[in-house]
Amino acid sequence: MGKCVLAVDDSKTMRDMVSFTLRGAGYTVLEAENGVAALRTIQGQKVDVIITDVNMPEMDGITLVRKLRGLPAHAGTPILILTTESEQAKKDAGRSAGATGWIVKPFSPEKLLQIVAKVCP
Repeated sequence: MGKCVLAVDDSKTMRDMVSFTLRGAGYTVLEAENGVAALRTIQGQKVDVIITDVNMPEMDGITLVRKLRGLPAHAGTPILILTTESEQAKKDAGRSAGATGWIVKPFSPEKLLQIVAKVCP
């Protein structure tokens, strides 16, 4: 069975782009529009990688990373932040929350697949 990825972004267009890219490479993709929905979506689900935006309503991506790292089932799950934010302070906040990596939008499908494959062999 293929690897499962959770894509979290408040932009449906961005979720669609990430999902299309990953599904085309054989991944199963779950989607959520913010951190609160993401936590609901993964309850009882095994996910191999989580890709999240930073700026979202209800619960932002960095808060989501912190909450996921507090859950035993996801303490070691690779979490990639995919965002337009590129300031070092934001990257440092993501890293200290427990993010595995940082990808700046717009992304190339090839680069996304390469990074996902690297963190989730």
